Amino acid sequence: MKLALFCYSRQGRDTACRVLEAFPDWEVRKFAPERYAENGFQALKRPPRPFYGELFPWADAMVFVGACGIAVREIAPHVRSKATDPAVVSLDDRGQYVIPLLSGHIGGANALARRLAAFLGATPVVTTATDIHDRFSVDEWAARQGWAISSLAAAKTYSAAILERDLPLVSDFPILTELPNGTYIGDTGDLGLSLSWYTKEPFGKTLRLIPRTLHLGLGCRRGTPREAIREAVRAVLDREGIDPRAVGRAASIDLKKDEAGLLEYCEELRIIPDFYTAEELRAVPGEFTASPLVERVTGVDNVCERAALLGADTLIVKKQAAGGVTVALAAENTEVRFG
Repeated sequence: MKLALFCYSRQGRDTACRVLEAFPDWEVRKFAPERYAENGFQALKRPPRPFYGELFPWADAMVFVGACGIAVREIAPHVRSKATDPAVVSLDDRGQYVIPLLSGHIGGANALARRLAAFLGATPVVTTATDIHDRFSVDEWAARQGWAISSLAAAKTYSAAILERDLPLVSDFPILTELPNGTYIGDTGDLGLSLSWYTKEPFGKTLRLIPRTLHLGLGCRRGTPREAIREAVRAVLDREGIDPRAVGRAASIDLKKDEAGLLEYCEELRIIPDFYTAEELRAVPGEFTASPLVERVTGVDNVCERAALLGADTLIVKKQAAGGVTVALAAENTEVRFG
């Protein structure tokens, strides 16, 4: 994780040094006015717009030790979307109050403020409605779990509605804790929440949260372009009604580790593929769609199913082939814990 830390006075620098102790494992860039820029602090640069603009997309979190107005002015030109903006937190230079300003839920600023306040013995000032009314913060929970949100507009509608009434929830996965405030198990209604890999929408308006726990197993002929792999995978996902955002890993045999089209496709998904030897794939237990030709070429009777299942728990889509590409999907066991 990456932290950009700013202070604007001598007292602020002292408080910033205390803040640093709360993030021992983070990559930190810290800044102070030139007259206080020592002990690892870099000097704040002018003009401010390009200076803060460079740090804004780099940081997972930005912490301003000083007046809220300073933070607001400096980040204002760079704010784009709650899906991508970093967590922004402000605290006074004596470390008495910690205030999340931006990306409270998805970016984690609320949780960051609470963590920092507990560390400093300060007071967190959290103003988001679901938090202060003790209702389920659906986008914060999804971000904390690493799950995808089907629609930020639907999440906004859901968060507004849950302040007024309880809303139904369906889950394809076992729920191991009590339900969060404002929810109940149900599969009908004008608005509700679905926890699923699938694109089904049981409610009049459905907010879907999607765990990234599917493994994509791939095989392809030598020289298969990225576009063919993309089209083959898309066809399988569409046919099965699976949201593409559920795919969290991809794998193949090590013979494909230099296959340009496969590597380009995985880069497009922002996934680093796993490559396994024939021996590792042969050791995967289960019944697979065997191919004598594949076994002669690779040393293992099936690549995509075995590769998908290695590191997962259940094969949910057996081998499907199109255009020289083979695709399979396996799933990790997924459980839901609220709190």
